[in-house]
Amino acid sequence: MLTRLRTFVEVYRQRSISSAARSLGLTQPAVSQHIASLESAIGRQLFERHVHGVNPTAAGDELAADIGDRLDVAEAALATARARSAELAGAIRMIGNSDFLSEVIAPMLVPLLEAGMRVRLQTADRDGVLHALVDGHCDLGLSAFTITDRRLRSELVHSEPVIAVAAPAVAARITAAADLAAALAAEPVLAYNIERPLIDEWLETNRLFRQPVSPALIAPDLRGLRALLGVGFGWSVLPTYLCAGELARGELVEIPAPVGPTYNSYFLVWSPAALRHPRIAHARQTLIWSLRQGPWGAGDRKSDRSPD
Repeated sequence: MLTRLRTFVEVYRQRSISSAARSLGLTQPAVSQHIASLESAIGRQLFERHVHGVNPTAAGDELAADIGDRLDVAEAALATARARSAELAGAIRMIGNSDFLSEVIAPMLVPLLEAGMRVRLQTADRDGVLHALVDGHCDLGLSAFTITDRRLRSELVHSEPVIAVAAPAVAARITAAADLAAALAAEPVLAYNIERPLIDEWLETNRLFRQPVSPALIAPDLRGLRALLGVGFGWSVLPTYLCAGELARGELVEIPAPVGPTYNSYFLVWSPAALRHPRIAHARQTLIWSLRQGPWGAGDRKSDRSPD
């Protein structure tokens, strides 16, 4: 019965027999048989078939509501228990922002590597992360946006301040000006992407927003911005994990925020079906624990806007 319920949940989330079959590693006839068997057992039709997939009936909605996420929790607990004694060797595929994976996640992988796991890191933007997880190309993802896709689950694991920074000479010139907003607008700005969400949110929060200008540099890795700031060009906003060392050494200086910093949040994301694999369930739990031990682990501050 547990297998049939898992199949039902996957078809319900995917709204497709074929997509559920791919996610579960089953054939389409096997998935159809599981659903038919479950419908026979409860005496009600769970899905209406159509050319583009399936839609749940009222009975299907009721069963999904009754099950909720309890099946995911039970399977994750079983996988974690198996992982304590099972062979953990195997590859874990993770995907997310290049700078966050490199600066924050990579040092936390040592326990997994020492346990015999092989880790494969891939970089992608928000859409790339979601597609890779839904399509089964990756096992775990890191996203700086709240996940709303019903086929995935996520948990807030990291939240930290985002501050405006520049080289000492540039920061001194900006802070000495009578009009902080005008001084910032007069200096080159470095951004993660053309939409500038981190910068705009910091400016708006601190009531410094003026007419948007085109960034002098756009780089798909915040470490590129940090390098250019370090040689004395422009200003930008960075999460503290990327500039704490430079601030301590005096290579960068924080531009005082009239109101305060903004906050950037990260979510660990996975497909519920992936947690049936002991090593993925174990890796997920290890990362959640490690990220939450940090000074900004799963903090109370949340933001749905990020460089992702």
